[in-house]
Amino acid sequence: MKKLSLFVPVLLGLAIGSLQAGEPVAYKQVAPPPPPVYGTGFYGAIDAGANVFQNFDDRTFHEDEDFLGGRLVDDLKLEANHEVGVFGGIKLGYVFGTGVVRPTIEGDFFYNGFRPGWDATLNTTFTPCRGCQPFTLRPVHGSFDFWTNSGAFMVNFILRLAPGNQRFQPYVGAGVGGYYAETEGVNVEIEGVRGRISKEFLRENAGTNEFADLAWQVIGGADYYWTPRISTFIEYHFLNYTSDTLLAVRTSAQRQQIRELKKEFDLDLKQHLVGIGLRFHF
Repeated sequence: MKKLSLFVPVLLGLAIGSLQAGEPVAYKQVAPPPPPVYGTGFYGAIDAGANVFQNFDDRTFHEDEDFLGGRLVDDLKLEANHEVGVFGGIKLGYVFGTGVVRPTIEGDFFYNGFRPGWDATLNTTFTPCRGCQPFTLRPVHGSFDFWTNSGAFMVNFILRLAPGNQRFQPYVGAGVGGYYAETEGVNVEIEGVRGRISKEFLRENAGTNEFADLAWQVIGGADYYWTPRISTFIEYHFLNYTSDTLLAVRTSAQRQQIRELKKEFDLDLKQHLVGIGLRFHF
């Protein structure tokens, strides 16, 4: 009986210990790390693409003048060829803030090469004297084009959106700046005979083959961020090269001709550019 009474406290102690061992152990909860912030602060980018369309219009020029005692009437019809050009450049900018709406300012510097060209048809009618029967000469067909190299230097003001997890960021904006352009001579073909007018000839007779003036653009695009600092993007530009420096030619007669031409035609060059690029945040 004494042995049993000695075992009772031991059994009770073991039972209490086993109950305590089965109770869950409480651990301190650790807060999860904050989500990453994509695409903020300073960045650099490279981009390239195609100059897919320019606003070269079909045009008709009419000339009516006295010639060898008669009357000579010329109608020159030009039909534009919209050749695809290329562009490529770099960007440097800064994205403000980390919210959904992020204002951005950037410098946009790019080369822009394109080839304006037209098919030409000249119709000529000659009336040798008053009351005489006019006769029409055989139409003359030809074409001409020239390569233009230009550089644009723009400052863009952009509004970026970073919804959800911030990986997809669309944006719109506008920019203003300047451009420099130079033509590489003119390729001419008349009735199958090809020739070339050099840029030196243009400089001597047309006043200049170099232009520098104001430029502005409207842009829109979207980034997809693979990491918080690296993205790929696609971007569209509506780019406008103004034409005021066409008046910077040698003679007053040439300036007057250009002023008259500007009254009839829009001589500003409007272009549509589409490209892709890679953006790096510092």
